[in-house]
Amino acid sequence: MNNFKVSVQETSNTSIVKFEVNQFITKHQSFEFNNIDEAKSSPLAQQLFYLPFVKKVYISGNFVAVERYNIVEWSDVQDEVAEQIEAYLNEGGIVVEDTAAPKKVPVTVYAESTPNPSVMKFVSNKKIVTTLFEFTSIDDAKLSPLAIELFHFPFVKSVFLDENYVSITKYDMAEWQDITIEIREFIKNYIEMGKEVVLANAAETLKKSSEQLDSHFETLDDTSKEIINILEEYVKPAVASDGGNIQFISYDANTKNVSVMLQGACSGCPSSTYTLKSGIENMLKEMLPGKIEMVEAING
Repeated sequence: MNNFKVSVQETSNTSIVKFEVNQFITKHQSFEFNNIDEAKSSPLAQQLFYLPFVKKVYISGNFVAVERYNIVEWSDVQDEVAEQIEAYLNEGGIVVEDTAAPKKVPVTVYAESTPNPSVMKFVSNKKIVTTLFEFTSIDDAKLSPLAIELFHFPFVKSVFLDENYVSITKYDMAEWQDITIEIREFIKNYIEMGKEVVLANAAETLKKSSEQLDSHFETLDDTSKEIINILEEYVKPAVASDGGNIQFISYDANTKNVSVMLQGACSGCPSSTYTLKSGIENMLKEMLPGKIEMVEAING
């Protein structure tokens, strides 16, 4: 039995609700169905159209979006719909029937430099993973078919995946101007073909599913929870834009020291020490007065 989890996400359109799944349910393809006849290729959409208030079904990546008629309010029915989708997926129900050959989807990938000269960020217009992953060797990458193939390039040192981008750390044997186009085209073609980026069980195997992370969060002391919340709100968006991540490791109440892990472009970045001391450490000291003495980092 697959361990699919479905959560309800509101949208800017009050008639439409997104039902987000913790795994990808299409191969980076999108499908829109306006009625049950149009949905012949999607048993899941057909089942949803049996609900009298369903007007339109949109399936893409790791979510199902449903537009309703005004005969009900989403607040009255959204939890039941989420449960229905979750049960359907866990029982092995087909989302969209496979065609003879995978259809290519329009994918764009662009390269973006980072503060770390050894790291380049390759950004896609498609969501490629539901949580972040970092792989530092081909042996470490068994849960990611994409990372395994990237490690076949001799100049790839490590691979970091998050949401809609891949950050690649290179060895000094190559210069970015000589390899960027090759990697960008490879990633673009890989996504277009609908190939698996990470295995379906990767997040749970690495204890990174949302349920596992939430469960671990609840075991922490109050100060650790405050630190994590500050990092999530004020620090992570900035480092993510640079192709990296900062992960809370521990807090020692006796020494008042915080340990974090730097990943992706932040790992080994020449400016990371300055960012850590002048930015993150000062922020935590200011927002948690008397509780923070020092922030130390290890590279992922």
